[in-house]
Amino acid sequence: MVRAALLSAPPYTELHLHSAWSFLDGASLPSEIVEQAVALGYRGLALTDHNGLYGAMEFARAAQNAGLQAITGAELTLEDDSHITLLVESAEGYANLSRLITSAYCDGDRLNPWLALDTLQRHTAGLILLTGCRAGQVARLVDARRLDDALAALERWRAWFGPENVFVELQQNLVYGDTQRIAALAELARRAGLPCVATGNVHYHVRERHRLQDVLVAVRHRTTLDASHTLRRANSEFFLQPPAVMARRFRRYPEAIHNTQVIAERCAGFNLTRDLNYTFPSYPSPPEETEDDTLRRITYERLELRYGDNPKARARLEEELALIRKHKLSGFFLVYHDIMQLATEVAREIRGEGARSAYDLPPGRGRGSSVSSIVCYLVGLSHIDPLLYNFYIGRFLNDEMSSVPDIDLDFPRDIREKLIERVYEKYGHEHAALVCAFPTYHIRSAIRDIGKALGLPLPDLDRLAKLSERARAGELAREMERLPEFRDRLDAPLWKDLISLAEQIAGFPRHVSQHSGGMVISSRPLVDLVPVQPAAMEGRFVCQWDKDSCDDAGFIKIDFLALGMLSLVEECLELIAEQGKGTLDLSRIPHDDPAVYRMIAEGDTIGVFQVESRA
Repeated sequence: MVRAALLSAPPYTELHLHSAWSFLDGASLPSEIVEQAVALGYRGLALTDHNGLYGAMEFARAAQNAGLQAITGAELTLEDDSHITLLVESAEGYANLSRLITSAYCDGDRLNPWLALDTLQRHTAGLILLTGCRAGQVARLVDARRLDDALAALERWRAWFGPENVFVELQQNLVYGDTQRIAALAELARRAGLPCVATGNVHYHVRERHRLQDVLVAVRHRTTLDASHTLRRANSEFFLQPPAVMARRFRRYPEAIHNTQVIAERCAGFNLTRDLNYTFPSYPSPPEETEDDTLRRITYERLELRYGDNPKARARLEEELALIRKHKLSGFFLVYHDIMQLATEVAREIRGEGARSAYDLPPGRGRGSSVSSIVCYLVGLSHIDPLLYNFYIGRFLNDEMSSVPDIDLDFPRDIREKLIERVYEKYGHEHAALVCAFPTYHIRSAIRDIGKALGLPLPDLDRLAKLSERARAGELAREMERLPEFRDRLDAPLWKDLISLAEQIAGFPRHVSQHSGGMVISSRPLVDLVPVQPAAMEGRFVCQWDKDSCDDAGFIKIDFLALGMLSLVEECLELIAEQGKGTLDLSRIPHDDPAVYRMIAEGDTIGVFQVESRA
């Protein structure tokens, strides 16, 4: 019977939907939403999280794998605190949406973003505007019975976006006032000569998540469920409805259902997983040289200095240069070389004219598989001679590789901080940004946030959080069973509620943070590819995607990692010099010193990086 209803319902595409990436508001992960959409017979749907595209790539990948059309969009907050829904129709529209979100954070407020109307007016191409939920400007004016002002607002959207790109949004969530508002909005649309479209204002994939959504609202407002009644949604109808239900709710406005398909078809021309066209910055080679020529020249100059007339080294370099040329990676290695040159300049500025400056110490260290490359060794990315230790190159560079090599660079903390600033200066804030990280809910944060919202005693919550082992939030029941003083609360109603909600919230992103050192640099303005927002540290900017989404987008991430031990090594070398014991070339220190091996074997390694503990 359910299947028959699905088959007989007119096609419907959900165009207003929030996931857990609407932080502390959406109560479902993109994967859960996609799975439910498939079960309900959807052909596609849009993700329109608040002021961000944080989950857009994750959603697009999940939808693609499930055979669904993923429409990219966002719900933006304007300068008067009203909302609009924007959907991407083309690559130009995506770039405009990304720039609008960037402006909301950079020109508005980092913690409470808002978009200036004059900025919106300049970036409308390729976007479809829906007039928003009941917090939208038009709906607010209708509720206030200021119909002439509401009509004027519609006329403004029409003038800015074009009449074919503005849809009056109708939402029926069975909340008091919805039916009257829909009727007034539909009449207003008729007067303005604009089409209507139905949306569900979805905040969770199934009805059962409404309790979690209530809790998230309470957490966001730092209060309890009991004290947040007026802040929470009026009922549990804000879930992904079957298309047949949406058709029944809008049976008086069938064109509003039909227009969801019209919009979906228009948005089918843009695919976030395919149409970003990211390119890594090119290296400014001399006019008479290609990037391949430049890399060959630089590496051969260093080859002569390091190895002299060494046929084995020359053969290894030719082997690697051929692989680099085959995979079109010369520019990639040259940009890394350029960054190391910047790091050298920064190091000289910071070290001054002291002993460390006289050594001309390399400012950073490559680690991982990059140390097996003679090219990395020669351009300064590694200080390990791969020929001396007969390192195998295939893990780093090979014929079949399908992605760029992974190079991690460690720097002393003081150099790393200044280097990031220098990279911004060289490439510009529009072309470079740090990668986001998203701390997720684990057992301790779930206990504290959900427990406070439920009104459980704070001392008990604090003790349970401290006693709980580091684990997933979904393992709370096991932890309470393990702890005798909490075992008898497993069946208490509010504690059972806490366990259930912790299971549901497991893995949800809680807030935006900064990756430990990953940075993306782009030849195109990065703000056309992903929104960028100020980081907590002044002068730093982060893109709205984590390392996984950046990888899915094909972005090349450069890791600038801070390693305090490198600073200590530099101080040690300076002390050695001050005692008149000469200078040391760190790249030429023997790695087979019997005395050093004996110290390690005896466990005399306190203060020695990586081997000072038994772990």
